[in-house]
Amino acid sequence: MIFNVATLYPEIIISYRKTGIIGRGVRDKAIEINAFDIRDFSADKHNRTDDYPYGGGNGMVMTPQPVCDCIEAIKCGRDVPVIFFSPRGKRLTTQLAKDYAKKEEMILLCGHYEGIDKRALDLTVTEEISIGDYIVTGGHIAAMCFIDAVSRYVPGVLGKTAGAYSESFENGLLEYDQYTRPPEFRGMKVPEVLLSGHAANIARYQKQQSISITERLRGDLIEEYLKEKQNKG
Repeated sequence: MIFNVATLYPEIIISYRKTGIIGRGVRDKAIEINAFDIRDFSADKHNRTDDYPYGGGNGMVMTPQPVCDCIEAIKCGRDVPVIFFSPRGKRLTTQLAKDYAKKEEMILLCGHYEGIDKRALDLTVTEEISIGDYIVTGGHIAAMCFIDAVSRYVPGVLGKTAGAYSESFENGLLEYDQYTRPPEFRGMKVPEVLLSGHAANIARYQKQQSISITERLRGDLIEEYLKEKQNKG
C-alpha cells in the first residue's frame, strides 16, 4: 500500500512515518508513505501557494496551479485515486478504512488556510472524506488519521496480532473495558470473571460489556447493531 501525501507540511508527514506501528509498517515495507511539498510546484517566484478569496472573506485560499501540478506529477499519467479531506466529505468509518486498505496506491490531498480553489478540486479529486464533524488546522492532520485507520487493515502492519479485529466499531459495538495488573488498585478490583481463566465466561462478559457500553454512550450504534442482528435472524 502506497500513500502519497500532497501537503504544505511534508516535514510532519516525514516525522509521522518514522514512529510507532506506522513506522514499523514502513520499515517492514507493508506500507509506503511519500510526502510531497505543494510549494515545490508553485510557478510563483516566491513559491506562494495561496491568495485572497474572490468575494471576500477571512483567510487565504490555496491557488489551483501548484495543487494541480503537484497531483499530476505524482500521478505521472497513472489512474490513482485522489482523496481530499473536507467537512463535506463522506464520513470515515471502519468499513471505509477496510475498503481503502484493499487498494494499492492513493494520493491524499491536504488543504490549508480556508481551503483549495474549487477548480483544482474538480480537476483532481475523486473522493472527499471527512474524519468527523469538527475542524482541524490542516488536512495533514486528517491525512495522518486516515493513514492510521487504513493501515491497520493492511497485511503486515499489525504483525501477527488480531488487535484490529477486536476494537471498537469492528462488530458494530464499542469495545469492552480493559484491565491489567495489579488485580486491585486503590480499592478498585478487576472484575472476578476476568481472573477466572474461563474463556467462554470471559467472552460472554466482554460481549455484554460492549453492548451495555454502546447502549449507554452511543444510542445510534446500538440501534444499528440490533437492526443488523434482527436481519440476520
